[in-house]
Amino acid sequence: MAKRILIVDDEPRYLRLLEANLRTEGYEVSTAQDGVQALDVFSAQPIDLVLLDVMMPRLDGFGACQRLREFSSVPIVILTARGEEQDRVRGLDLGADDYLVKPFSATELLARVRAVLRRAQAPSEVGQARFFTHDNLKIDFARAEVWMNEQPVSLSATEYRLLLQFAHNIGKILTSEELLSSVWGAEYKNDKEILWVSIARLRQKLEEDAHSPKHIVTRSGLGYLMPPHEA
Repeated sequence: MAKRILIVDDEPRYLRLLEANLRTEGYEVSTAQDGVQALDVFSAQPIDLVLLDVMMPRLDGFGACQRLREFSSVPIVILTARGEEQDRVRGLDLGADDYLVKPFSATELLARVRAVLRRAQAPSEVGQARFFTHDNLKIDFARAEVWMNEQPVSLSATEYRLLLQFAHNIGKILTSEELLSSVWGAEYKNDKEILWVSIARLRQKLEEDAHSPKHIVTRSGLGYLMPPHEA
C-alpha cells in the first residue's frame, strides 16, 4: 500500500509543486494550508509522514508539531527558510524528526522523504530478552514502549531508534558519525545539529536531571554512551 504524506503549507504554488513531485513517485498525498486544517486532516485519515511548513496563519508549524506530538509519533519533517537555524533547532526540539531548508530540489525532497519513512519502518535489532532495564529506565522491545519510574514515556520513532542504539551498545562509546549513520542514514553522518538536538530532547524525557545524565552520557571529544548499570 502506498504511503500517504500530509503536506502543510500556506503557499498554493509550493503545495502544488510538492504534491506533484510526491505523486510522481507513487505516494498518496493530502494537503492543508495551516496547522488547524492539518490537525483536522490528520485526524480523518491514516497519515505516514507530515511535511510541515513553519510560517502559516492561525496555527504555525511549531504549534502544529507540538500538538501532533501530544498524541502521535508520526514522522514529521519541518520545512524552514534558508538561514533560519533557530527554526530548525526549535522544530527538532518540539519533536520533528528532520528538516528541509527552502528552496530545495525535488531530488533532495524525495531523498529525505525516503530516509524518514525508512527510519520509521525499519525493524530494530533485538536481543533474546524482551525487556531492557537501566536503573529507572525500562524498554519493552516487543511493544516498542519506554517507561521511566513505571510511567510511560512518549518518544518519536527517531528518538526510540536513537535510544535503542545506546541500549544495544551499553558501555560502548558511540561517535556522532556512528549514531547519525545508524539512526538517520549514511547521508546524515555530518549533520551534527540534528543529533545534538535529539540527544538533548531524549535527556529531557529520560533523565531526572538533564544536566547530570546517567542514561546518556557525553564523553567529550569522543561521543556518547550508556554506562553499564551498577546493580
